[in-house]
Amino acid sequence: MTGAGVPGPGARGTVRGRGLEVAVRERAELGEGPTWDPAARRLVWVDILGSRVHTYAPESGRRTVTVTEQHVGAAKPRAGGGLVVNLRDGVGLYGPGGAPFRWLVHHPVPGRRGNDAAVAPDGALWAGTMRYDEADGGGTLTRVAPDGTATTVFPGVSVSNGTGWSPDGTRMYYIDSPTRRIDVCRVTDGGERVTDRRPLATVERGAGIPDGLTVDADGCVWVALWDGAAIRRYTPDGTLDRVVELPVRRPTACAFGGPGLRDLYITTARTGLTRPHPLSGSLLVLPDAGRGLEGTAFRG
Repeated sequence: MTGAGVPGPGARGTVRGRGLEVAVRERAELGEGPTWDPAARRLVWVDILGSRVHTYAPESGRRTVTVTEQHVGAAKPRAGGGLVVNLRDGVGLYGPGGAPFRWLVHHPVPGRRGNDAAVAPDGALWAGTMRYDEADGGGTLTRVAPDGTATTVFPGVSVSNGTGWSPDGTRMYYIDSPTRRIDVCRVTDGGERVTDRRPLATVERGAGIPDGLTVDADGCVWVALWDGAAIRRYTPDGTLDRVVELPVRRPTACAFGGPGLRDLYITTARTGLTRPHPLSGSLLVLPDAGRGLEGTAFRG
């Protein structure tokens, strides 16, 4: 029942955030992009408009905050340590142990910035962009190889958001938010290309706008609904089988982390809200929500 927008037969249905906890109480303007770093046993996430990269280690409670010189759409672990970041003017690298920043792809476009990004199973970064005014067709999705070779895969998107891969790496999921769709593509050429892009599911009007996503070990796709105060899980055939209601209006993305990758971390935003909930901008966590996939670090 692709895009039906209601739980299918046998679905667990709606969960009203039972057990939801605050991992990091924060006032991020636009929290985004949670990613588990297994080597450091910490979560990495960003405040895009605050130009900050946050880390949080659940076992110790230790936090770090790195201020970037530009708005930062995403930050992902690198295989050799450090982070790859999707900035306003391109993709850059932070080395381990405080090594200086350097550009990997420097391609400034006036009025455009980096947005969500994800690392594919082959170690390449898929980096999205969007215009600040969210103009239709003003963004892209680009594959950035470890050596910095950049190939635009989807030109003419509007708000490039969630990207993820099936457990066997044969499918890629993608969201261009204004379309209200979660799309699925076939992965070809060892992960370098995607083909046969089609809708997997569509979020009905009034339920929010699809934003960031993550894929779990069962191959199900969890999607944050901006202005929908919820996280949804879709099965690989596009059936909606779970809805987690949240106290915040603008969840932005989600990712599994912690021991056994069983805890679902959720980033949130307060930008544009005249009366934000006290937890808007915080990092939330739903313990024991499922089981995530082991991520891949960027190999550049």
